[in-house]
Amino acid sequence: MQGLPAIAQLLCLLGGVLLVPACRQSNRGDAPTAAEIRAIDLKQGNLTMCGPADQQLGTAVFETSCPASVQPDFNLALSLLHSFEYDEAEKVFARIIAREPGCAMAYWGVAMCSYHPLWTPPSPPELQKGAAALALAQRLPRKTTREAAFIQALGAFYQDWEQVEHRARSLRFEQAMAKLHADFPADREATVFYALALDAAADPADKTFARQKKAGALLQALYPGEPNHPGILHYLIHTYDYPELAALALSAARKYASVAPSSAHALHMPSHIFTRLGLWDDCIASNLAATSSARCYAESAGLKAHWDEELHGLDYLTYAYLQKGENQLARAQWRYLDTLSRVSPVNFKVAYAYAAIPARYVLENKQWPQAARLPRQPGSLDWQQYPWQHSIIHFARALGQAHLGQLDSARAELADMRRLHQALLELKDAYKANQVQIQLLSAEAWIRLAERNSAEALRLMQAAADLEDHTEKHPVTPSEVLPARELLADMLLQLGKPGLALQAYEADLRQHPNRFNGLYGAAVAAEQTGNLAKAHRYFQRLTEVAAAPGANRPELAAARAFLAKKQDRII
Repeated sequence: MQGLPAIAQLLCLLGGVLLVPACRQSNRGDAPTAAEIRAIDLKQGNLTMCGPADQQLGTAVFETSCPASVQPDFNLALSLLHSFEYDEAEKVFARIIAREPGCAMAYWGVAMCSYHPLWTPPSPPELQKGAAALALAQRLPRKTTREAAFIQALGAFYQDWEQVEHRARSLRFEQAMAKLHADFPADREATVFYALALDAAADPADKTFARQKKAGALLQALYPGEPNHPGILHYLIHTYDYPELAALALSAARKYASVAPSSAHALHMPSHIFTRLGLWDDCIASNLAATSSARCYAESAGLKAHWDEELHGLDYLTYAYLQKGENQLARAQWRYLDTLSRVSPVNFKVAYAYAAIPARYVLENKQWPQAARLPRQPGSLDWQQYPWQHSIIHFARALGQAHLGQLDSARAELADMRRLHQALLELKDAYKANQVQIQLLSAEAWIRLAERNSAEALRLMQAAADLEDHTEKHPVTPSEVLPARELLADMLLQLGKPGLALQAYEADLRQHPNRFNGLYGAAVAAEQTGNLAKAHRYFQRLTEVAAAPGANRPELAAARAFLAKKQDRII
């Protein structure tokens, strides 16, 4: 359509080929036709954001060869993209396409919105959309060498998406972005997106964190000159979202929400680092703001449902309340979850929250009768699409039944977990299969203990803890439903091995600082070994972590009773 008058271009886009004969021209060098653009099925409409009246999303600039009139919109879309506000970013890229259908990088932006590197792999419709948008970008002639490099790099991800599995294509994208970064070493956005590609390609089993450390070095080098860049702050948090690295992202976590307060995801993301470091009050504040923003977004966007981001925040919020011993507030999140009749979109985050929030509550509080009969809610969710999440419910039931001696029922839950594990193996989803395997080993260990086979119980529980040590958690969850090494410590304590239990509790606390049950278990184990000074430190820390007036768990009464004893017992 290049060369057509502006009014004719607009008619082409709005009315298609029947209104303007020239729209039927399909020269390969011309801008896409209206029919080709409609085929992408772009998200359109007014930008929907909550928070400050003047939208605040940070500052990101990506110079393009597109007309200067669309440059502000491109920068806005880029800022949204960097905060994973994919739907809203796509709307802005679509707005650019409507004004300037020859802007190649706008189609690249649409394709990036369909990739979402650090979330679950794109669905087939998302891959179709991304591939179609990228094909148009590749076809357009008016782009710089740099723009062509960005488009080609993303093409490495979408190429042969129907035949090549997701991880292999993510690795291809990383390699392509490495070349782009080498070719344009001074290009800020090339560096930022290369860091993102490194994080997306990172192996969860790689405990050297080679890719993450490389990404972190790139981002940290940029940060002093770009303190309000949403991508730099956001990706630093993801890059260091590991117990061993989390402290490196604390400054980014404390700043990101204030840089992009109009993004619900930006309000939530700092809680990843707060959770890793056991900063529960910060985590709670972060997710109260994020869930409120998510509810506002759903209402403003006219979803007539709760947004999936709200449920994601609820899981983190529940977890933090539990670590502070605030059962009433934690239970309130579960009751609220049960009132959500509709959620949009329904995806892996939604299924995880529905499974994890109830399971966390009953297991953290050792409410074994409630765990044994934990319901699967909501019944309308197609749980077979989510084997990992589905397994969490069976895991909670199996632990509850094993503790109650209901061994036939516990074995039936174990059989269901094995079926779900096999389904994940057949899907070649090794990460999620490993997560279910850890739960399988743990549940079977407690069944063996109930059968009075303590040697086999300890062997299985040790295997679960060792496997979990070599597997990082998924960003969808604040923590494992119950850490396997903490479960091992519980078992050792129950078997009268407090010295070994203390070692296991302390090892787990290094990975999960300020966990309520970890602190309490370590204190009890230390007391039983006669190490009263260490018991005092852990009991004291527990009362500091769970100091809120609403914290009333019985473990706190025991801790306070110990601390009230004469200090002369502690030598």
